[in-house]
Amino acid sequence: MTVLRPDPPAHGPQQVPDQPPASAMRRALARARDGKTLNVDEAAVLLHARAGDLDTLTSLASRLRDQGLEAAGRPGVITYSRKVFIPLTRLCRDRCGYCTFVTVPHRLPAAYLSPDEVLDIARQGAAMGCKEALFTLGDRPEDRWPAARTWLDENGYDDTLSYVRAMAIRVLEETGLLPHLNPGVLSWQDLQRLKPVAPSMGMMLETTARRLFTERGGPHFGSPDKDPDIRLRVLEDAGRSSVPFTTGILLGIGETLTERAESLFAIRQVARAYGGVQEVIVQNFRAKPDTKMRATPDADLQDLAATIAVARLVLGAQVRIQAPPNLIDDEYALMLRAGIDDWGGVSPLTPDHVNPERAWPQIDDLAARTAEGGYALRERLTIYPEYVRAGEPWLDPRLARHVAALVDPATGLAKDGALPQGLPWQEPDGGWESAGTGSGRTDLHVTIDSRGRTTDRREDFSSVYGDWDELAAHVPSGAAGPAPASPAAAARLDGAVKDALRQAERDPAGLTDGHALALLDADGPALESLSRLADGLRRDVAGDDVTFVVTRNINFTNVCYTGCRFCAFAQRRTDADAYTLSLSQVGDRVDEAWEAGATEICMQGGIHPDLPGTAYFDLAQEVKRRRPDVHLHAFSPMEVINGTSRTNLPVREWLVRAREAGVDSLPGTAAEILDDDVRWVLTKGKLPTASWVEVVSTAHALGIPTTSTMMYGHVDTPAHWVAHLRVIADLQRRSLENNGHRGFTEFVLLPFVHTSAPIYLAGLARPGPTPRENRAVHAVARLLLHGLIDNIQCSWVKLGPELCQAVLDGGVNDVGGTLMEETISRMAGAGHGSYKTISDLRALVAPTGRPLRQRTTDYGTPPAERIAAAEASDGVCAAVRNPGRRDLPVVSLSGPAAE
Repeated sequence: MTVLRPDPPAHGPQQVPDQPPASAMRRALARARDGKTLNVDEAAVLLHARAGDLDTLTSLASRLRDQGLEAAGRPGVITYSRKVFIPLTRLCRDRCGYCTFVTVPHRLPAAYLSPDEVLDIARQGAAMGCKEALFTLGDRPEDRWPAARTWLDENGYDDTLSYVRAMAIRVLEETGLLPHLNPGVLSWQDLQRLKPVAPSMGMMLETTARRLFTERGGPHFGSPDKDPDIRLRVLEDAGRSSVPFTTGILLGIGETLTERAESLFAIRQVARAYGGVQEVIVQNFRAKPDTKMRATPDADLQDLAATIAVARLVLGAQVRIQAPPNLIDDEYALMLRAGIDDWGGVSPLTPDHVNPERAWPQIDDLAARTAEGGYALRERLTIYPEYVRAGEPWLDPRLARHVAALVDPATGLAKDGALPQGLPWQEPDGGWESAGTGSGRTDLHVTIDSRGRTTDRREDFSSVYGDWDELAAHVPSGAAGPAPASPAAAARLDGAVKDALRQAERDPAGLTDGHALALLDADGPALESLSRLADGLRRDVAGDDVTFVVTRNINFTNVCYTGCRFCAFAQRRTDADAYTLSLSQVGDRVDEAWEAGATEICMQGGIHPDLPGTAYFDLAQEVKRRRPDVHLHAFSPMEVINGTSRTNLPVREWLVRAREAGVDSLPGTAAEILDDDVRWVLTKGKLPTASWVEVVSTAHALGIPTTSTMMYGHVDTPAHWVAHLRVIADLQRRSLENNGHRGFTEFVLLPFVHTSAPIYLAGLARPGPTPRENRAVHAVARLLLHGLIDNIQCSWVKLGPELCQAVLDGGVNDVGGTLMEETISRMAGAGHGSYKTISDLRALVAPTGRPLRQRTTDYGTPPAERIAAAEASDGVCAAVRNPGRRDLPVVSLSGPAAE
């Protein structure tokens, strides 16, 4: 199909785009009529629709909108939110050419509204029946304006977002209004900080047209937060964080119609992938005096209607589409016909500070104009009904009572006549015991070997992980594993492997990425040579002893809504296999482990939405209260970030508090593959690579050791393994240079266990690495980490005895621990039991001819009393040890997915 693409317009008065051929318009309308999926070119054609073509287009969009309202259970209902507008600060580090909201410090009485001013607006709004407090502000003004930095310092706030968070809590507690936060560009960690204090957030995408950002004179030139790639990343991170999020486009700022269509398709992709886009605003540009774009004509309302209609056809029936009613003159009927189903926020109290020249309509008048179009106007909350009904993970438990006080449970819309009243944002924190006395399948750690899983997947499988079809497009190429090589390619590979082996003999740590990739392809005699080389290095730095630690894993809960697509351990709180231990149950397991000779407790758990702010500290204190001398190896970087968001502490301060509570070292889990392109396929909401690096780097700087891990063989490639190893090596070098000591104690290789992993059940991941790959990657890890990390550990849980023995002959010096309760891999389908006795480990190691030696967490020698206690119990406590139930396969499940 040929579409005329006009030249990009100048950044100023808009040019009238060339019309496409009439045949192109007829074809695009016919495809839309027949429910066919439109492409960008067809959407761009439809954006030209006027007169009769616009009538046809809007009728199609209106029909689709009505189908969506019917499916949502509110046929014929157009919604709005009764709100107050809180302009927390009008300072900003950006310089957008059309913005009149932003100003400079000398034009303001203060850099920020004071708490009293914020609460005065909110209280007046609550008295008038408003239910939403819209916090609007400029992006990180302290980065540009000294006045903003000074105000924050004088008032005790680290940054603008800390003040936003504090004011949102006060509004909740003192007025009952529900905050909707529009603070601009947010990082993944920012979203974690703010999610507990706001049922929804938002940020306009505006446009994906990069030239409007990069070219001098463009409306976004000189505005670092208007980079389209950054703004799309915010939308994605909000979806990953399960934040109901408002976004939209701004039309008429110099974009072409094709660029406008591309912006809609970008929003659609994010909405489908994560399900977090609760509404899309289609907003028309209005020129403002005293701005660079003051002479630019206002966006045409016919153009706005066509864009709304195309947005409806592109985004579908289920996405809520809004047009601000104060920007459409008298064209209410046209916008209704175009397919909107929401008028957005309307305030009976405060002006629209972004468009101050355009007054809000009176709500009674808006209802009358909506009725003239054949629809009823109903008030909603800032969080849309679909997300209210879904509850977790979209609505944080700390906000549930605030929302429940204002919502009609039958519809998810606002309760008629409800007036907000302040409620405590968080009950006085009673610590871990306030989370309950233990619930659910708390015997899972022993019954997983006898009874297995109840079902092969959690009940919200189809929704908690995002859209599987959309996700499939992002699986890295080559992730299915290597294809058989042609004879010529095999010969070239053989030569590359030999060259890499020669280089490894001369300088193993100096291998290039190309060398490492060649070695990961080694097979046959070359693989044996690689293994011998790696094993020689192992002997040089770690000796012949095969080490292990007597440890007990304690997974205090498996309730989690993070949405890791590889994880079969996480459950909803209502799932049959879900459980949460009480503090006393955790303590009892510590006592049992100590009596069995344990020197270490390894403690991690799901990201339970009800965890109190002090939960991790409470758990650590209980461990040390029971057994002060046990080493507590606890809390992954993901749990650390969760702890910082719940306590609003910086990472460094949180880690200091954790150490004071009793944490001795951190597991370097939650790493998976340290490449965000892979991570965002593997997991919906887990921390990004940068956050993982921040946590472990900070821990190392504080003198808190960590392990390091890599989970491989799913949707990754050998190139990702090499890059991951480079990141680990780099972090170790940095710790040596900056801190004077090694931060990582060991590197643990974790092959993907596929059987019950959601991403495998959905058909996106391969069934784990091959035996050859397992041998090669353990050996290459020994080479690339030589001189940096001396201890390379294999996982008997995931590999089984034969492969463990093979990698012990190829560079590995440690087999982990007795574990006592290994539930995570067993839930995923690993068939090698949930614990190993010391006798089991001796039998596993014996074929290698090397001695087995018990160690401490930091690879020292345990006290004689600990060794004696471990030998007496064979390294596993009596409450767990049951030889008749060891090494049984997971209970077989019906259906092809379990095969």
